[in-house]
Amino acid sequence: MPRTRSFVQVDVFSTSPYSGNPVAVVLDGTDLSGEEMQRLARWTNLSETTFVLPPTNPEADYRLRIFTPGGELPFAGHPTLGSARAWLDDGGTPQHAEHLVQECAAGLVTVRRGEGVLSFAAPPRVRCGALDDGHLKRIVAAFGITRERVVAHQWVDNGPGWAVLQLSTAEEVLALDPDLTLIPDAMVGAIGAHPEGSEYAFELRTFAPGAGVPEDPACGSMNAAVGQWLTSTGAAPSTYRVSQGTRLGRAASIEVTADPDGAVWVSGAAVIRIRGTITL
Repeated sequence: MPRTRSFVQVDVFSTSPYSGNPVAVVLDGTDLSGEEMQRLARWTNLSETTFVLPPTNPEADYRLRIFTPGGELPFAGHPTLGSARAWLDDGGTPQHAEHLVQECAAGLVTVRRGEGVLSFAAPPRVRCGALDDGHLKRIVAAFGITRERVVAHQWVDNGPGWAVLQLSTAEEVLALDPDLTLIPDAMVGAIGAHPEGSEYAFELRTFAPGAGVPEDPACGSMNAAVGQWLTSTGAAPSTYRVSQGTRLGRAASIEVTADPDGAVWVSGAAVIRIRGTITL
């Protein structure tokens, strides 16, 4: 029997309409099976579609399941901010005035409420360190570059399986035209610095063929893990801004901040652009 639920689509990481990364949010995923959730995620064909559920952990305000067109993720960044905005707008009342707590497969994620923005605390990385030679060679070949152009590389996996290559400049990152057929299961990004004095410190691109997403317009989870890497090594200041989505005609703006205690926060706008109901 058809079931009708409240549904919103949230534009994340941009205050300019339809310039960030959209996430579809079903505000009540109760009694939906994983198969039904996956089918809807394939149909929306967005980077992610999420389903809000009652929490199972007493410290959490709600629970979230996150799906790409290709499968379920334990954690993702822009869906975390977009779903938090949707939950608050739907009348959700957090246990704490200044932040809320999301439960997901990766654990508990704190989301702070700021002036016009939301910020999530970067979850722990489940894998870090330099890439193995074989994986690095495959990515370099897919990117169509030489090994010498890679300034640094790292596993930055906080659940989805991310790896990242650092190139010298943002211009080099924007020039990439990768052949993803060479890395069909990869979850990989490329980051490069903008000239000193620019509005943004870095340009980031993320490619997720392993999740059925050729290029993500703005990726909170990768920014979180890359931020942990770069700020811990001194390769980036404690606060910096990232531009993403340029090659896709988007204008995402992401701020990364490392607290003195080492906690990394990823911040950005989250604005509801579509509101209605969906029949499941």
